[in-house]
Amino acid sequence: MNIYVGNLPYSTGDKELEEIFTVYGEVKSAKVISDRETGRSKGFGFIEMDGDEEGMKAIEELEGSEVDGRNLRVNEAKPKKEFTRN
Repeated sequence: MNIYVGNLPYSTGDKELEEIFTVYGEVKSAKVISDRETGRSKGFGFIEMDGDEEGMKAIEELEGSEVDGRNLRVNEAKPKKEFTRN
């Protein structure tokens, strides 16, 4: 299951994001998205968890929870839209 995590503190890195979710199950990957030019976090990231049940539990438990004074936005990630040229 792919999970979107928004409103992350800018100090949160991939490892810290992974640690938040490992409580709920096996994390396959954790990635905080950063600006290409500055390298600074954009304040959101993605988690890939092994099981859907674990992912849903994490979403339910972490949505709105506070990390370093910021309330997380956590939900199932929407698939990327395919880019097509006409």
